[in-house]
Amino acid sequence: MASIHATDVGSGMSEAVAGSADARRMQAFAAGDMAAFEQLYALHKGGLFRYFLRSLSNRGLAEELAQDVWTSVIRAAADWRPDAKFTTWLYRLAHNRLIDHYRRRNLVVFTALEEEGEASSPAHEVPSTAPTPEEATDQRAAARRAVRLVETLPPAQREALLLQLEGGLSLEEIAAATGAGFETVKSRLRYALARVREGLKEFQ
Repeated sequence: MASIHATDVGSGMSEAVAGSADARRMQAFAAGDMAAFEQLYALHKGGLFRYFLRSLSNRGLAEELAQDVWTSVIRAAADWRPDAKFTTWLYRLAHNRLIDHYRRRNLVVFTALEEEGEASSPAHEVPSTAPTPEEATDQRAAARRAVRLVETLPPAQREALLLQLEGGLSLEEIAAATGAGFETVKSRLRYALARVREGLKEFQ
């Protein structure tokens, strides 16, 4: 896969992007500071791996694709510019690697969904008080159900949700990472969250 630079996912970003901690680490790594890369890796390896794992339901393949992305980060370091948030760029690499995987195996690829609608309401808040043993059991069961529900979402909806949950990306950043329109991303998230919540009704 051809290398991708930060300029591929946006331009004209604020000085805050260039001055962010991740951007400083990436710039330090490009200058030869391996400790800076290790910090980036430690901070983002978990979310990136879970993004692939929930997308593919295959731990070995998720590890392989995540490693491919980190290899791309290393190769592109010298040319990287802080024109976009580091995580937006990182998950754009991940999105493209996932698309490559599907295309090479003639599997379903992500397509723009013609979905419209307003963003859904905030997620149900978890009480701050310590749960009882029964509540803790229910919470574990709900967590397992949630994982299964996410895995059954249509690919484009699942990816948008994972980019928000695992990557911490905003709607604008998800749009930049996937090349989808803002309203399309908003609709994908709305439908994904609605389906997950519907499947978790018995735990609410």
